[in-house]
Amino acid sequence: MFFANPFKTRLPMKSEALAGRNTPLGGLKQHCVLGTPLVPPFPEHLSRLVVGMGCFWGAERLFWQVEGVYSTAVGYSGGITPHPTYEEVCSGQTGHTEAVLIIYDAGIVPLEALLKIFWEEHDPTQAMRQGNDRGTQYRTALYLDDDESLGCARQTAQIYGQALASAGYGAITTEIRKEDNFFYAEDYHQQYLHKNPNGYCGLAGCQVSADFRL
Repeated sequence: MFFANPFKTRLPMKSEALAGRNTPLGGLKQHCVLGTPLVPPFPEHLSRLVVGMGCFWGAERLFWQVEGVYSTAVGYSGGITPHPTYEEVCSGQTGHTEAVLIIYDAGIVPLEALLKIFWEEHDPTQAMRQGNDRGTQYRTALYLDDDESLGCARQTAQIYGQALASAGYGAITTEIRKEDNFFYAEDYHQQYLHKNPNGYCGLAGCQVSADFRL
């Protein structure tokens, strides 16, 4: 008899989460495309944003191409299990979503510009999935460091939600909150579409413009 995995559609409680480990995964120190550090410490004047847009390969490529972005990395965020493996995240028992860490210079590219890319380049109305990618690890998410950034993200969600509703879409399901945990994914995932130009990219937006004048 086949039993569906319940953690594909709901997040685990702490008592259900996998234990994980104390040791970080991977050992890469330099961004394969930008040549900048992949891991902290980063220059103090830079800002930080973590996004979940479904499969993290294509999402990372979007942001490393943006002028003013200093570095990007893929990993796991928003959950419970420390330093999980990709297989553990895919089980649904870590609570994490596939995420992209974006280190950027707000004097060159403001947060609103990065959020515009975030909203337009995926479908934020799909809960626990993006297209054919189904599971809690594909949920849409924005994780921010401070109250000012959090307020900006929530304001853009409200504005874009109205635009989506006018176009016939449902409500935004994006998880938006302060969160400082980001666990780096295995080395082979980092800048994956640079290493594998014909690799899978499941990004598909709603073709609805995000017009922010904050």
